Amino acid sequence: MKSCRRKILISVVAGWMVTAYGGNMYSLYTDHTAMREDDILTVMIVESAKAGSQTGTNTDKKSSLGVESARGSGPLKFIPGMGASGGFSVGYDGKAGTSREGNLVARVTARVTEVLDNGNLVIEGSKLVEINNEKEIIKISGVVRPQDIESDNVIYSYNVADARISYSGKGAVHDGHRPGLVSRFLNWVF
Repeated sequence: MKSCRRKILISVVAGWMVTAYGGNMYSLYTDHTAMREDDILTVMIVESAKAGSQTGTNTDKKSSLGVESARGSGPLKFIPGMGASGGFSVGYDGKAGTSREGNLVARVTARVTEVLDNGNLVIEGSKLVEINNEKEIIKISGVVRPQDIESDNVIYSYNVADARISYSGKGAVHDGHRPGLVSRFLNWVF
């Protein structure tokens, strides 16, 4: 009788857990990583980019023309000695270089918007931080493989396929580094 009560109690508790968690039984031993639509996960954005380019061109061209003649002979002996000379020179030496470097480290919580047929997850998330009327906005979207999600439900941005990460700001500090309307117009014209 005692084992029968235990089985009934376990069945009731298991049935309650299935109902309470929508068919997914969670325990201390299950993995709580995102797997379904509307699940959430944390994206650790760790991006660093550095690019550089150097170019140089050096050209040199010289031309010379000269004509000389001795005193004519035969029927043209009356033409005195003649001569001409000329020169032409072109040179160009050009150098250019460019470099760009950027780093972004942030944490953004994203939501699973779709589960693809192969099990991969389409994610999308954004974060808005406002301090003293300055807004910083971080957005991320892309596709992740469930096996790349860590056990603490975190994925690193370098494991996000088709990743689109944007970081922008609004406010006085952000607007202060932009050129004015007249400067932008003159840059556009010239």
